[in-house]
Amino acid sequence: MPLRTRLALLTAGLTAATCLTVADPAQAQPRTASHACSPSVSIDRFSDALDKTTYEDTFVGNLSALAVDSDGSLAALSDRSSLFRLDARTLKPRSVLPLTDETGTALDSEGLVIDRDGTRLVTSETEPSVRRYSRTGKILDRLPVPDDLRVSPAGRAQPNGTFEGLTLLPGGRTLVASLEYPLSGDSADTVRFQTWHRHRGHFRLGPQYAYRTDPGLGVAEIQAAPDGRLLVLERGFTSGVGNTVRLYLADPRHAMKKTLLTDLATCPTLGATAKQPQPNPLLDNIEAMVITGRTKNTLEVLLASDDNQNPTQTTRFYYLRVRTTPLF
Repeated sequence: MPLRTRLALLTAGLTAATCLTVADPAQAQPRTASHACSPSVSIDRFSDALDKTTYEDTFVGNLSALAVDSDGSLAALSDRSSLFRLDARTLKPRSVLPLTDETGTALDSEGLVIDRDGTRLVTSETEPSVRRYSRTGKILDRLPVPDDLRVSPAGRAQPNGTFEGLTLLPGGRTLVASLEYPLSGDSADTVRFQTWHRHRGHFRLGPQYAYRTDPGLGVAEIQAAPDGRLLVLERGFTSGVGNTVRLYLADPRHAMKKTLLTDLATCPTLGATAKQPQPNPLLDNIEAMVITGRTKNTLEVLLASDDNQNPTQTTRFYYLRVRTTPLF
């Protein structure tokens, strides 16, 4: 989807337990040392297997979110309202499910969470909205959204700048959606994070928070780490230069103070090629992120790019290892 240049600041905390911090460089695994992007992040490999492919007459691309399903498969959400089930090992599509709103209209779907009961929580930037769907695509519920977060003129949000990321905190009681860009009237360096708290099977509105990105970047995705901290994917685009993509770890116990894990431009190219100018040919319009596994001090993180169904962009998956260590 279109990118813009913005900034952002997270000024208040979400409930969290023990925090993560960047691991000592000495903890890096020797087998991934040559694939290091930074002292705390390495890239195992990438895959362009799905680039410019179709499945059951549906274009496999425009990917905006990823999630791991209960059967171990990957759910990949297209912003053209298609929800794919992918083989976690090969990425081969196994099924596709169209999603719509209550009138049958396609969504500008951006964020995805698979809840513990198997329902799908999906954001749309159009209103914006968060809807709960069954496994078969039936709408079960729609979460409340504050009026000021609605797209102008109904609210103060700008088109294509609302709910871009979605994650469920550990324990399953708090849902967090991240806006991509600031609301009208907010400072240019502030975007909102909206929370909902689960109560008797339903999500009720919780507090809003704010987040500051680096100059020129917006919030493309968020993902809750097992201890409650947030991985935050910041992204921007400059014509003739290419994409900037940075991965941060945000600390909700310290006013969301963030720590840079890596700028993906520093990763080894691994032989990747780009169809347009990029500071690193490995880069593209990275928009989706999910934690697929963990060991004691390492998170396995999968990223995917949104090719916008554009011949100069690529649908690419990135397999990262993010090394962390307990703060206490």
